[in-house]
Amino acid sequence: MRYFRFSSLILAATFAASSTLAQTATPAPPAVIPQQADPAVPTSASQPANPLDPLFEALKRERDPDKARGIATQIMTDMNDSGSATVNLLMQWAATAIKEKRNAAALDFLDQVTLLDPAYPEGWNRRATLHYTMGNTRKSMADIAEVLKHEPRHFGAIAGMAGILMEAGKDQLALKAWEDYLAIYPADREAQEAVTKLSEKIAGNRT
Repeated sequence: MRYFRFSSLILAATFAASSTLAQTATPAPPAVIPQQADPAVPTSASQPANPLDPLFEALKRERDPDKARGIATQIMTDMNDSGSATVNLLMQWAATAIKEKRNAAALDFLDQVTLLDPAYPEGWNRRATLHYTMGNTRKSMADIAEVLKHEPRHFGAIAGMAGILMEAGKDQLALKAWEDYLAIYPADREAQEAVTKLSEKIAGNRT
């Protein structure tokens, strides 16, 4: 139980970073957003080199936890911006609905996000979080897989996956997930602690 409690704290902390866009005032949403191509969504052909690459490299090199946390926060902030005004607005509406515990409405907004821009990792990540809080870990894991397909370095999604695996008692897989997390974000002391505790638990079960 202590392992699941620990993972839940990290899960909440990492996914909370994806709520940055919700902090601005938003107009009341319409019932349905037409599912059509958004000209503001960038196409792969016109995208420049990934601007997140230098930040992820800095995060991987940084050993000071406070400095690394600042880099991680910047990464999450940058990942929140889809580059589409429509998608960003839907994400704001979803965050507001989640805050007001209108989960069905939030799920509808996030469904539209994943349809409008399936290559936007944070849409899948936010929906994974919502599915998890609604008790549907199977759908949450499916959305996490989509996040990692588009951005394998998404440490928030990896932490979420590790937490779900810990809850399910799949310690070996959870340990692998936390090790993958630390390969991206090595200065995270809570993740280091998770690896230590899981390693000790697995070793103890073998004796």
